[in-house]
Amino acid sequence: MSSPGDEDEPDESGDHPRQESADSAERSDHSTDQQSATAAEPGLDIGEPGEGPSYRTEPEDDSGLFSDEFVVFVRDLTTSVLAVMLLGVYIFMISGVWPPMVAIESGSMEPNMEVNDIVFVMDSDRFQPGEAQGESGVVTAEVGAETGYSNYGGNGDVIVFAPDGNENRTPVIHRAMFWVEEGENWFDRADKEFVGGADSCEEIGACEAPHDGFITKGDANSAYDQAGNGNMEPVKPEWVVGTAEVRVPRLGWLRLRFQ
Repeated sequence: MSSPGDEDEPDESGDHPRQESADSAERSDHSTDQQSATAAEPGLDIGEPGEGPSYRTEPEDDSGLFSDEFVVFVRDLTTSVLAVMLLGVYIFMISGVWPPMVAIESGSMEPNMEVNDIVFVMDSDRFQPGEAQGESGVVTAEVGAETGYSNYGGNGDVIVFAPDGNENRTPVIHRAMFWVEEGENWFDRADKEFVGGADSCEEIGACEAPHDGFITKGDANSAYDQAGNGNMEPVKPEWVVGTAEVRVPRLGWLRLRFQ
């Protein structure tokens, strides 16, 4: 039986035992609520009891501005362009001519060169053969017949030149037949089959020769460029762009279409 004075007395610390028990229960409930809320957070793994929470790594989003396929395409394209540029520079360093190739537009050199072929050209000053005319670097068909020097199915060199020295006209690619000097009557040296039906030098506009130069002819043509309907002047060495060196069949088709 308790007396009115028998109330719970505080312990030495001054706290009431019942109040302390209630506070402990409240803290336990609050800790449980925090753990539940934490577990609900996306990407958060509570882990084993006694361990702190850890975060799961989410997969990276690969839907960026550029896809892997696009990056590979750009890389391959850049590599190809650089390779072509380096090849062009390399060919120029060897040939000394830019552009180092010409596309065949007509059949005047058939069958040795055909329409749509690409021909690589070299500066006639480079790698001059011993049979060349002076310092021109060009071997004529006349000399080639004597020495055995041949190119593209015939004696002598095939040259690319500006007709009458006019660089605004389409370059001509024909064979250098023989060399004439200024004032020379070259009719007697010419093959009468290729003088366009002329019977004498007077019937040919470029005979007598107005200056030193090459008499030229397309392999498939019936007359010299300086006779018949051609009426070009003999080709001066400075009009020569270069000598034809390598032919690639049909490769010039695309280039001719976009000229």
